[in-house]
Amino acid sequence: MSTRDTLLAKIQAQYDEDSESPPVVTLDEYFIGNTDEDSIAPNQVGYGRPALAELYTRFREIQEKPSVQAVLVGIHGDWTEALRYTDVWPAAENVHIYTTASAREVEAWVEGLAADGVIMGWPYGAHPSVPTPRPGYKILTVCWD
Repeated sequence: MSTRDTLLAKIQAQYDEDSESPPVVTLDEYFIGNTDEDSIAPNQVGYGRPALAELYTRFREIQEKPSVQAVLVGIHGDWTEALRYTDVWPAAENVHIYTTASAREVEAWVEGLAADGVIMGWPYGAHPSVPTPRPGYKILTVCWD
């Protein structure tokens, strides 16, 4: 099974579990093997959003910070396009950061990624499969569009 097929199977399983809350996957699951530049923040491609490889590098650096528990990619409702077209990667909506850092700190971390901002919590609800934040940690979501 390819990396893309494994990702699609995980997303489908989460969708089958709860179709109301968007699926989430790890950075590695989302970015390894992904060459579809339009898969995340497509409206910012060519308008300030760096290449996928740079996004992946930056979010991995964030994930390594001592004040970060996890970084997860939130899947967009249009992910099903990837089921119909083999050259399309499942679409991502946002990136969730479990952290003790402030929103202002996280905004500084994502500067240069053409993000529209950082908000508190899950904008479309937390999927039941997401890990529970450790005591003192909160979810901050990086949004585009």
